[in-house]
Amino acid sequence: MSLLVVGTVAFDAIETPFGKTDKILGGAATYISLAASYFTHKINIVSVVGDDFPAEHIEMMNRHGIDTKGLEVKQGEKTFFWSGKYHIDMNTRDTLDTQLNVLANFNPVVPPEHRNPEFLMLGNLMPRIQQDIMRQMESRPKLIMMDTMNFWMEIAWDDLIETIKMVDVLTINDEEARLLTKEYSIVKAAKKILEMGPKYLIVKKGEHGALLFNKENVFFAPALPLEDVFDPTGAGDSFAGGFIGYLDQTKDISFDNLKRAVIFGSATASFCVEKFGTERLTGLSQNEVDDRIQEFIDLVQFDISLV
Repeated sequence: MSLLVVGTVAFDAIETPFGKTDKILGGAATYISLAASYFTHKINIVSVVGDDFPAEHIEMMNRHGIDTKGLEVKQGEKTFFWSGKYHIDMNTRDTLDTQLNVLANFNPVVPPEHRNPEFLMLGNLMPRIQQDIMRQMESRPKLIMMDTMNFWMEIAWDDLIETIKMVDVLTINDEEARLLTKEYSIVKAAKKILEMGPKYLIVKKGEHGALLFNKENVFFAPALPLEDVFDPTGAGDSFAGGFIGYLDQTKDISFDNLKRAVIFGSATASFCVEKFGTERLTGLSQNEVDDRIQEFIDLVQFDISLV
């Protein structure tokens, strides 16, 4: 089993209607890797941090089976920092501060021993950087998945369209799907996006679940109703990590297995939102993960007769 994750490792400061944090561990690659670690045990990460990044965070990643040889530590520089405040609906937020720091000149180099992954997860980064990572692979992975956002649609359109052509799975939210295609209908938007190149599209709808598309099929998975939602930061990345971690475990990239992977991704995302930052994703037991997946199965499974 071999999964390569490329993305940000960062500090976040978060405020929601239920509390606020000082500087805590965040970043797309962090959430993705931690979520994936509950399903696969050979995860390699490529990212960059400053010399202000605590050693205990790296040690925690290592305990989760995350190989950090590709985590560059730049001396004399600071780690990427983001601060945001969520509104009462927890679906909208205001960015209070963004400090690119080491990310401003991030040109990731994949260590030679990590250039033949079976699965590649490209976290939300500049499309040109995502392309560069793919070109560093010695052979094409079994499956390449990428995340992106509206910011790149606004400032790097041509690079983004070229990058989308190169991947197997694109994951975006419903607002971004509409922005990318100028279609209000998510079904029409999905058809247009699949014509751009990817075999599969995942449209994340937050508390309303996720949709998986290929050219012939559609699958919908609801989000698990939760009593406590403290912080939605990283939920989408946790979904991606659980999704691709399960695929790496099973080695099956059929549409039926991708449907199962959506459930595993949704389960890990449901853990993420229960506490601030990555706190809930660290130290879960296998029983907790299994029980949460069973909750999803019970939520969507039913018998019906049309006779």
